[in-house]
Amino acid sequence: MDMKTIYLLIPLAPLFGALVAGLFGWAIGRRAAHTVTIAGVAVAFALSAYVLKTLVDGGANFNGTVYTWMTINGVDLNVGFLVDKLTAMMMCVVTFVSLMVHIYTIGYMQEDPGYQRFFSYISLFTFSMLMLVMANNFVQLFFGWEAVGLVSYLLIGFWFKRPTATFANLKAFLVNRVGDFGFLLGIGLVLAYFGTLDYAEVFAKAPALKDATINLFPSATWSLMSVTCILLFIGAMGKSAQFPLHVWLPDSMEGPTPISALIHAATMVTAGIFMVARMSPLFELSDTALNFVMVIGAITALFMGFLGVIQNDIKRIVAYSTLSQLGYMTVALGASAYSVAVFHLMTHAFFKALLFLAAGSVIIGMHHDQDIRNMGGLRKYMPITWITSLIGSLALIGTPFLSGFYSKDSIIEAVHESHLPGAGFAYFAVLAGVFVTAFYSFRLYFRVFHGKEQWMLNHDAHQHHDDHADEEVSADHHHGLGPNDKPHESPWVVTLPLVLLAIPSVFIGAFGIASMLYGHFFDGVIFVNAELHPGMEHLKEEFRNAAAMGVGSFTHAPFWLALAGVVVAWFFYMKRPDIPAAIQAKTGPINTLLENKYYMDHIYINGFAAFGRALGTVLWKVGDVLMIDGLLVNGSAKVVGFFSSVVRRLQTGYIYHYAFAMIIGALVLVSWWVFRILHSL
Repeated sequence: MDMKTIYLLIPLAPLFGALVAGLFGWAIGRRAAHTVTIAGVAVAFALSAYVLKTLVDGGANFNGTVYTWMTINGVDLNVGFLVDKLTAMMMCVVTFVSLMVHIYTIGYMQEDPGYQRFFSYISLFTFSMLMLVMANNFVQLFFGWEAVGLVSYLLIGFWFKRPTATFANLKAFLVNRVGDFGFLLGIGLVLAYFGTLDYAEVFAKAPALKDATINLFPSATWSLMSVTCILLFIGAMGKSAQFPLHVWLPDSMEGPTPISALIHAATMVTAGIFMVARMSPLFELSDTALNFVMVIGAITALFMGFLGVIQNDIKRIVAYSTLSQLGYMTVALGASAYSVAVFHLMTHAFFKALLFLAAGSVIIGMHHDQDIRNMGGLRKYMPITWITSLIGSLALIGTPFLSGFYSKDSIIEAVHESHLPGAGFAYFAVLAGVFVTAFYSFRLYFRVFHGKEQWMLNHDAHQHHDDHADEEVSADHHHGLGPNDKPHESPWVVTLPLVLLAIPSVFIGAFGIASMLYGHFFDGVIFVNAELHPGMEHLKEEFRNAAAMGVGSFTHAPFWLALAGVVVAWFFYMKRPDIPAAIQAKTGPINTLLENKYYMDHIYINGFAAFGRALGTVLWKVGDVLMIDGLLVNGSAKVVGFFSSVVRRLQTGYIYHYAFAMIIGALVLVSWWVFRILHSL
C-alpha cells in the first residue's frame, strides 16, 4: 500500500463508520453500529501511528493534491494533504483520544435511545478534525473548520428535546460564526494579496509582503500582515474559546460526557491552536499580532480559572480548566513558542480527556447526579476512577515528572523570556493561574473522593443536579442515589479508557520534550525568527534532560504555587469547610461577579442578541410585513382588484348594453373624425 493511499484511508475510515452507523444504524443494531465506528477510528489510529513512525525514522513529508474541486481565475481550489510531523502528531492524538471516547461511549450511552446516532456523530467529528489537520490549503482548512463546528452543534444538542441543550448548541454555533467571519476575512486577504490559497506558496511569498500596507479606512494605513494574522486568530478565538468568544464552551456541557471529552481534549478547541502554529511563518512577521495573541491568551488563562473556583457542577469545573489551559497554549503562541503550545496541546489532550471521562464515570456511579456537594468519600467505592482522576489532576496542575509539568512549565519559561510589551502581564497571569488551577482541581478532587459521604446525608433532601440532558435516558437511569443505593465502579468499557489515558498522562511529557521542543522534530514545519524572538533558543541552552528539569523544578515558583493551591484546597475542604463559606459571605460582590461569569452572557444576550432581535423585528414588521407584503404584494393586488372591480361592471352580459356601447364608440370616433377635418380647414 503506497503512502498516498494510507493518507486517504486515515480520514475516510471514520467517515465510512459514520455513514454506516448514521444511515443504517436502525437496520444493523447497536452492536454493529459501535463495532463499525470503533473499527474505523482504530484503523485511522493505527495508520496515523505508522505515519508518525515513518516520519520520525526519516521518511519524507507529503504535500500534494488529491482532488481539484475547481479553478477560478487561475486559483486552484483543491482537496490536498500536507503530512509532516506536526500533522502526524495531531492525527495520532485525535484518533487515540477519539478511540478511547468511542470505547467509553459503549458503557456511558448504553441506555440511550440515540445510541447509533451518537456513534455516527463522534465518528464524523473525527473525520472532520482529520481533514482540518491534514489540509495543505486554506480551502480544505476552512471545510474542516466548519465541519467540526457543525458536528459540535449536533453533539452539544444531542438531547434535542431539552431546551437547555438546544440553547447551548445554538449559542456554540452563533459564537463560532462570529469567529469564523473574521477567519474568512483573513483567508480573503490571503487570496487577494498572495494570489493563492496553498500553504507552501503563501509562506514562500510572505517575507516579500512583510512591510505591505492596506487602507481599511481612507485615512488609516494598516500592516497587511498584522491585519491578516489578527483576523485569522479571531477564527481561533471562536474555535479555541478565547476571551471574549469563550462563552459557548461551558454551556457545551449540555452534551453527553463523552462528547465533552472529545470537544475539549482532541478536537474543535485544539483546532485554533493548531492553525496558529501552522501559520507560524505569517505570525512571525507581525509582533502586533503576536502581542494581541499573548494578551488574549493571558486574560483567558487567569480569569477563566477564577470561574472554576466557584462551580459546583463536576463537568463545568473541568470545562473551565479547559478554558484556562487553552489560554496557556495561546500565550505560548504569542511568545513565539509554537512548539511548546503544540506540546501542551498534546499532553493536555490526554489528561483532559482522562478528567472528563473520569467525571463521567463519577456521574454514572452517582446515578447522574453532577453536584460535587452531594458526593464525598467515593474513593473506596470507585478505586479505578479515583486513582485515574488523581493522576489526571496531578498532571493538570503541573506536578514534576508528569506530562503536564513539562509542557506547562515550558510555557511559563517561554513567556518569561519574551520581550513583547504584553509579556509582563502574561507572565503574571500564567504564574497566578498555577495556584488557581491547583486550587480548583483539588477542591474538586477532595470533595468528590474524600471527606464525608454527602450522598448519605442527602438521602432525604432534594437531589440537586445540573445534567438536564441526561433525563433523556430511560426511566431506570434516575438522578441521584436513592435511600438504598451506593456508588459503584463503572463497567470495564468505561474504566479501560481511563487507564489507557492515564499512561500517557504520566509518561508522554518526559518522553517527548527533548525532541519536540529542543530537538529537530518540528524542523521545517514551525518557523521562528530567532533574532527577533530568541526565547526558545534561551530555553534550549538551559535544558539538559527531562529528569534534570523535573528535579530543578522544586526550587521554582510554579511548583510552590501549585503545592500551595493543593494545600489550601485540602485545608479549606477537608479541615475547615466553614472558611470557604465565610469568605463567600465576606466577598459578596466578587462572588456575584464570578457567579454571573463576569456578566458576559448577560451582555451578549441582552446587548448584541437583543439588538439583533430588535433589528430583525423592525426588518420583519417594516420591511417584510409593511413594505413587501403590505405595499408590493398585497398593495399591487389591491390596485389590480380595484380596477378589475370597476371594469367588471361594464361586462353585464346583455346584448343591448353592448350595442349601446358600440353606438357610443362609433359616435366618439365620428365626432373625433369631424373635429380633425374642421381643424384642418
